[in-house]
Amino acid sequence: MTSAVDGLKQRFMTMSQPDADGVYRNGAAKRKARTDLAMTCLKQLWQEALDAVSFEVPSTGIGLGAVGSLARGQVGPSSDLDLVVIYEPHALTDQQLNELANKLWYPIWDSGLDLDQSVRTRSQCEAVTDHDLPAAMGWLDVVPIAGDTQLIETTATSILERWRKAARKRLPELLGSAKSRLDGFGRMAYINQPDIKEARGGLRDSVLVAALAASWLADRPHGRYDDAVERLLDVRDCIHLVANKDTNMLLSPYQAKVSAMLGLADPTLPDGEREATSIDDLQTLLARVGRQIAFSLDSTASRAEHSLTHEKPRFAFFQVFQPRSGGRRQAPTFDVIAPGVAKHEEEIVLAPGADPGTDAKLALRVAVASAEFGLPIAPGTLQNLRNCPIRDRDWDEESRKLFVRLLAAGPELLNVWEEIDFVDIPGRWIPEWLGVRNRPSASAAHRYTIDRHMVEVTTRLGRETPGGNRYDDRHYTALLLAGILHDIGKRPGVTNHAAEGARHASTVLRRMGFDRDIIWWVTLLVREHLTLSEFATGQNPNDPTVGDELAARMDHDPMLLDMLFDLTRADGSSLGATSGETISKQYGWSKWRESLVRNMYNATRYHM
Repeated sequence: MTSAVDGLKQRFMTMSQPDADGVYRNGAAKRKARTDLAMTCLKQLWQEALDAVSFEVPSTGIGLGAVGSLARGQVGPSSDLDLVVIYEPHALTDQQLNELANKLWYPIWDSGLDLDQSVRTRSQCEAVTDHDLPAAMGWLDVVPIAGDTQLIETTATSILERWRKAARKRLPELLGSAKSRLDGFGRMAYINQPDIKEARGGLRDSVLVAALAASWLADRPHGRYDDAVERLLDVRDCIHLVANKDTNMLLSPYQAKVSAMLGLADPTLPDGEREATSIDDLQTLLARVGRQIAFSLDSTASRAEHSLTHEKPRFAFFQVFQPRSGGRRQAPTFDVIAPGVAKHEEEIVLAPGADPGTDAKLALRVAVASAEFGLPIAPGTLQNLRNCPIRDRDWDEESRKLFVRLLAAGPELLNVWEEIDFVDIPGRWIPEWLGVRNRPSASAAHRYTIDRHMVEVTTRLGRETPGGNRYDDRHYTALLLAGILHDIGKRPGVTNHAAEGARHASTVLRRMGFDRDIIWWVTLLVREHLTLSEFATGQNPNDPTVGDELAARMDHDPMLLDMLFDLTRADGSSLGATSGETISKQYGWSKWRESLVRNMYNATRYHM
């Protein structure tokens, strides 16, 4: 027996195909067309179900609604359908509800589409959204399809009103969910094979932005933010077309085809180079839109938190005893922690009177304060830092010390670097950074992009040597600089990125004004950062010539060997995947590998 939704998935795929030249265009119009088709078919399906059941379905008290991507008009070529039957108690018996639901759900399953379905009363819908935050996010958009549309609309209004009343209490929970996803899926801008829905800066974050705006605690961004969401939806659509299934994982086998479908493949380039270049461009695109969405979530959340703070008037203590003050609000206080930098309401902000347009070191001081206090940079402050007159050759002793303090911040460096990179500051400090920014690694062992990997490595470099001593300031400075620059040579067409990186590192550090010894130590470490691992897995540590050769490469300097060991360990433990895996949270630094490297390290120390 035919149904209104027969072959709906194939119809979605057919109407979603790219143009004759292979490029997917007019994504927003295609999403609207798919949504309109789904709504039309589902209205027909509802009528077919009414005709097929063995009882009379009342015209009021029960209806079919859409939630999730269908309600938002964002249906992809292979997206599942999120549907709900909402009914009034006693409108139908449980047996009748079950019969009606079967007439609705089974044809959709037979059509090839996945289905997320539920049957609930209005009070059950409210209860779910009151206690299940992910459900609440999806149910803030409930659109009537068929049946008692008034019931669907009043339920949607009730859910939205309850969300607005509860949003003040649930804001920490909402922001906590974003933090949990960040811990589990990472930042989309830095993942070689990202989940473009769940990663930070992905489609799920755009749903949170909409939820915050719906709470009336803060307005959401527009303009560039809207463009970023639409472009990311284009990427999602192309993944569906390439994979021929509902998935949000941009896996390596899909990337070249998705890039070409997005129009990123340059037809003038030869095969091989064309695909590699287009994948780099795709990663750059994801980084750009991901950063825009993530920043928009952060800025919207910040405004929401501030609105909660300022709903409560701040009264000075003396006003309790001086009623004549009339209950005036106390001026906001700024805890100045560095020249031009202050703490305010658990964020790092510009101090009163600070002028970013005349202070080239202000961005460094803000970044260091954020890292050392573990507080985010206020979105407005971050945008103002764009005005700092940063020049890559204007370094002095103070700015060099600030830069090293930032690198020494440990895990906090990851968040701070991401924030300042959104406003393009690292590339102004070090122009060579732009050559690896957002670039995916060709190695399957790397989960992260090249730039993120280098920051990750730097966070793992501590002051304790392999022997349990502590590095002095100069050697620790060199180790940190080697960490942030060790893969700076990973550029298109480069066969030996260690040698190329050494050349770039030397140039960068001379321009920054570091002394000759530090420049040499960093250059040597970058040039040899793969050597200890390669020797450990390919050479015999008991062969005296092997230990002697490695000792010679380290200038027979035990301290440099210690630094190389720590750099090797940090490099291996920050990969995020092993070569045999598609993607993993397992580090590529096993006990076996560490024992091999340590044996080679011990043998080389003996020859020193």
